[in-house]
Amino acid sequence: MKLSEIALGQYYPGDSLVHKLDPRSKLLIISALIIGLFLVNRLLGLAGFALLIAFMALLSRIPLGYLLRSLRPLLVVIVLTFALNALFTPGEPVFKVSFVTVTWEGGQRGMFMTIRLVLLITASSLLTLTTSPMQLTDGLERVLNPFKRFGVPAHEFAMMMTIALRFIPTLMEEADRTMKAQMARGADFQSGNLVQRARSFIPLLVPLFVSAFRRADELATAMEARCYRGGEGRTRLKVLRITLLDYAAVSVALVLVGALVAAF
Repeated sequence: MKLSEIALGQYYPGDSLVHKLDPRSKLLIISALIIGLFLVNRLLGLAGFALLIAFMALLSRIPLGYLLRSLRPLLVVIVLTFALNALFTPGEPVFKVSFVTVTWEGGQRGMFMTIRLVLLITASSLLTLTTSPMQLTDGLERVLNPFKRFGVPAHEFAMMMTIALRFIPTLMEEADRTMKAQMARGADFQSGNLVQRARSFIPLLVPLFVSAFRRADELATAMEARCYRGGEGRTRLKVLRITLLDYAAVSVALVLVGALVAAF
């Protein structure tokens, strides 16, 4: 897998119903989904959320393969989540080799936690895939505006989050180019055991960090050259507006999430 093919933080342009939703509506819907996923305690509840997320993905018209790419960077975390729950949950042993014991309760809990994690990642990816960085910035800022009275820098916080998301694909492409350059000079990132392969990536980190700091400095210089002074007094070319579609989508999503949480 090429690092540049990772979908995390990327925007997939489209004209679907999900793309047309106001970013504040999508933030509210995704937040409700995430909270609901933590509140359900049965596999049937997760199955209901899986159907809801799949329906949203279908409405967004994002290819399934593209959406599943968001799981690749966290594949190790997903596997560890299942393994740790399967190995360290007490219960009736179903598999034992030396000091390794897998229990029936551990397998069930590991499957439950793994499915929950996959659904969390997929739901979050739907937000970034269907919302452009500028829309996401405006939406986050508008959502955080009420907290300004408590000293929360809403605009700066939203800008920081969006810049971080925006630069994930850029840094992935930079890492891919650096890896190819080092492989052309004889570096080996594929052979050896897990520890050796991890060590082989250490020389990749130095140029990647240097590139990240250089891009951050260039971005800061560009913002200063354009007299950027934060959110005070700024106007927008496209003003966010809540439509009937947003009210309908949020209402249906909240009702479905509430029903799933109450039932399971």
